[in-house]
Amino acid sequence: MAPTKHQPRRRVEYPHFLAIQSRWNDMDKYGHINNMVYYGYFDTVVTDYLVRIGQLDTDRAPAVALVIESHCTYHRPLAFPAIVECGLRLGTLGTSSVRYDIGVFAQSDETSAADGYLIHVFVDRATRRPTPIPAPLREALAPLHLP
Repeated sequence: MAPTKHQPRRRVEYPHFLAIQSRWNDMDKYGHINNMVYYGYFDTVVTDYLVRIGQLDTDRAPAVALVIESHCTYHRPLAFPAIVECGLRLGTLGTSSVRYDIGVFAQSDETSAADGYLIHVFVDRATRRPTPIPAPLREALAPLHLP
Protein backbone atom coordinates (compact mmCIF):
# COMPACT_ATOMS: atom_id res chain seq x y z
CA MET A 1 0.00 0.00 0.00
CA ALA A 2 1.39 3.41 -0.99
CA PRO A 3 1.73 5.99 1.80
CA THR A 4 -0.88 8.74 1.89
CA LYS A 5 0.19 12.34 1.50
CA HIS A 6 0.17 14.22 4.77
CA GLN A 7 -2.22 17.16 4.43
CA PRO A 8 -1.48 20.58 5.95
CA ARG A 9 -3.20 21.25 9.27
CA ARG A 10 -5.84 23.93 9.71
CA ARG A 11 -5.44 26.91 12.00
CA VAL A 12 -8.65 26.01 13.89
CA GLU A 13 -6.98 22.79 15.07
CA TYR A 14 -4.74 24.72 17.48
CA PRO A 15 -5.94 26.44 20.67
CA HIS A 16 -2.74 28.44 21.27
CA PHE A 17 -0.53 30.55 19.00
CA LEU A 18 2.77 32.35 19.30
CA ALA A 19 3.94 34.86 16.69
CA ILE A 20 7.65 34.69 15.86
CA GLN A 21 9.43 37.17 13.61
CA SER A 22 11.55 35.39 11.02
CA ARG A 23 15.08 36.66 10.66
CA TRP A 24 17.21 37.35 7.60
CA ASN A 25 19.72 34.74 8.75
CA ASP A 26 16.97 32.08 8.86
CA MET A 27 17.08 32.02 5.06
CA ASP A 28 19.13 29.57 3.04
CA LYS A 29 20.65 29.94 -0.41
CA TYR A 30 17.44 28.58 -1.98
CA GLY A 31 15.51 31.66 -0.87
CA HIS A 32 13.37 30.21 1.91
CA ILE A 33 13.58 29.63 5.65
CA ASN A 34 15.90 26.67 6.18
CA ASN A 35 14.35 23.44 7.42
CA MET A 36 16.37 23.32 10.63
CA VAL A 37 14.91 26.68 11.73
CA TYR A 38 11.46 25.06 12.03
CA TYR A 39 12.72 22.91 14.91
CA GLY A 40 13.71 26.14 16.64
CA TYR A 41 10.15 27.39 16.15
CA PHE A 42 8.86 24.13 17.68
CA ASP A 43 11.10 24.50 20.71
CA THR A 44 10.23 28.18 21.10
CA VAL A 45 6.44 27.78 21.08
CA VAL A 46 6.57 24.88 23.54
CA THR A 47 9.09 26.44 25.93
CA ASP A 48 7.34 29.81 25.82
CA TYR A 49 4.10 28.11 26.80
CA LEU A 50 5.69 26.13 29.63
CA VAL A 51 7.46 29.21 31.03
CA ARG A 52 4.75 31.85 30.58
CA ILE A 53 1.57 29.79 31.06
CA GLY A 54 2.91 26.84 33.07
CA GLN A 55 5.20 29.04 35.20
CA LEU A 56 8.11 26.63 34.66
CA ASP A 57 11.28 27.94 36.30
CA THR A 58 13.90 26.59 33.90
CA ASP A 59 16.74 27.43 36.32
CA ARG A 60 15.38 25.86 39.51
CA ALA A 61 12.52 23.45 38.78
CA PRO A 62 13.21 19.97 40.19
CA ALA A 63 11.85 18.43 36.95
CA VAL A 64 13.16 19.41 33.53
CA ALA A 65 11.78 18.55 30.10
CA LEU A 66 14.09 16.90 27.58
CA VAL A 67 13.25 16.50 23.91
CA ILE A 68 13.42 12.83 22.96
CA GLU A 69 11.81 12.98 19.51
CA SER A 70 10.69 15.50 16.94
CA HIS A 71 9.31 15.40 13.42
CA CYS A 72 8.38 17.99 10.81
CA THR A 73 6.51 17.76 7.51
CA TYR A 74 6.97 20.68 5.12
CA HIS A 75 4.14 21.76 2.83
CA ARG A 76 5.32 25.05 1.35
CA PRO A 77 8.20 27.45 1.93
CA LEU A 78 8.20 30.58 4.04
CA ALA A 79 10.65 33.44 3.63
CA PHE A 80 11.89 36.50 5.49
CA PRO A 81 10.29 38.87 6.51
CA ALA A 82 7.39 36.53 7.34
CA ILE A 83 5.75 36.67 10.73
CA VAL A 84 5.50 32.99 11.59
CA GLU A 85 2.59 31.94 13.79
CA CYS A 86 3.12 28.64 15.58
CA GLY A 87 0.02 26.77 16.67
CA LEU A 88 0.25 24.46 19.68
CA ARG A 89 -2.00 21.65 20.85
CA LEU A 90 -1.63 18.61 23.03
CA GLY A 91 -1.05 15.33 21.19
CA THR A 92 -0.76 12.91 24.11
CA LEU A 93 -0.19 13.39 27.81
CA GLY A 94 1.42 10.55 29.73
CA THR A 95 2.74 10.26 33.25
CA SER A 96 6.18 11.67 32.48
CA SER A 97 5.95 12.49 28.79
CA VAL A 98 3.98 14.78 26.55
CA ARG A 99 3.65 15.07 22.79
CA TYR A 100 2.99 18.57 21.48
CA ASP A 101 1.52 18.91 18.00
CA ILE A 102 2.71 22.08 16.29
CA GLY A 103 1.63 23.90 13.15
CA VAL A 104 3.74 26.60 11.51
CA PHE A 105 1.64 29.15 9.66
CA ALA A 106 2.38 32.26 7.67
CA GLN A 107 0.57 35.15 9.32
CA SER A 108 -3.18 34.85 8.66
CA ASP A 109 -2.87 31.68 6.49
CA GLU A 110 -5.52 29.10 7.30
CA THR A 111 -3.38 26.04 6.51
CA SER A 112 0.07 25.17 7.80
CA ALA A 113 3.26 25.69 5.84
CA ALA A 114 4.72 22.94 8.03
CA ASP A 115 3.56 20.84 10.94
CA GLY A 116 4.85 18.16 13.21
CA TYR A 117 5.46 17.27 16.80
CA LEU A 118 7.90 17.40 19.66
CA ILE A 119 7.99 14.91 22.56
CA HIS A 120 9.25 15.86 26.00
CA VAL A 121 10.10 13.48 28.80
CA PHE A 122 10.23 15.08 32.21
CA VAL A 123 13.20 13.99 34.26
CA ASP A 124 14.54 14.73 37.71
CA ARG A 125 17.07 17.55 37.35
CA ALA A 126 19.68 15.76 39.48
CA THR A 127 19.27 12.09 38.50
CA ARG A 128 18.02 12.55 34.92
CA ARG A 129 15.56 9.73 35.56
CA PRO A 130 11.93 10.07 34.36
CA THR A 131 9.62 11.74 36.85
CA PRO A 132 5.91 12.58 36.74
CA ILE A 133 4.97 15.85 35.05
CA PRO A 134 4.55 18.38 37.87
CA ALA A 135 0.88 19.01 38.71
CA PRO A 136 0.97 22.78 37.91
CA LEU A 137 2.37 22.04 34.44
CA ARG A 138 -0.16 19.27 33.87
CA GLU A 139 -2.94 21.73 34.72
CA ALA A 140 -1.43 24.36 32.42
CA LEU A 141 -1.37 21.85 29.55
CA ALA A 142 -5.09 21.00 29.87
CA PRO A 143 -6.32 23.90 27.64
CA LEU A 144 -4.13 22.57 24.82
CA HIS A 145 -6.19 19.40 24.58
CA LEU A 146 -8.86 19.48 21.89
CA PRO A 147 -11.56 16.80 21.84
